Amino acid sequence: MEISTGVSLPDATLLMKDADGIHSVSLADKMKGRKVIIFAVPGAFTPTCSSAHVPSFIRTKDAFAAKGVDEIICISVNDPHVMHAWGEATGATEAGITMLADAESAFTKAIGMDFTAPPVGLIDRAKRFAMYVIDGVVQVYAPEVGTGVCDLSGGEALLEQI
Repeated sequence: MEISTGVSLPDATLLMKDADGIHSVSLADKMKGRKVIIFAVPGAFTPTCSSAHVPSFIRTKDAFAAKGVDEIICISVNDPHVMHAWGEATGATEAGITMLADAESAFTKAIGMDFTAPPVGLIDRAKRFAMYVIDGVVQVYAPEVGTGVCDLSGGEALLEQI
């Protein structure tokens, strides 16, 4: 079942790579008592994700901070090495966006946002979405309707809703 506004997000163990190696990250710990933006993309280094979605959150990071957002998290069904490299390549890491890998697609599947498109090599990937979460409860949920766009789930669109 797809996640919706007013619902508590399930805990998930995601992976992050930094200069010290690979670390397990509890999503519940990241959200506890905090205001967090979570956005998901179908794949690191894919066209819309790299040219539009991630840049939209880099552009709006300061405006989210001004609204009290503690952290912006990008999630993709990729491995932590890829997410780390992508964060460096896009400038997301330098901008302070947390890049987390849902390597097994466990979180993505738990919230009903998984899809598979074998002709383009995307298996058990995340549909594009963004959400504003306070203390683990979804306040604003913006799933993308079209493909290859981030009109509803981009940084500017989400910023207008909070």
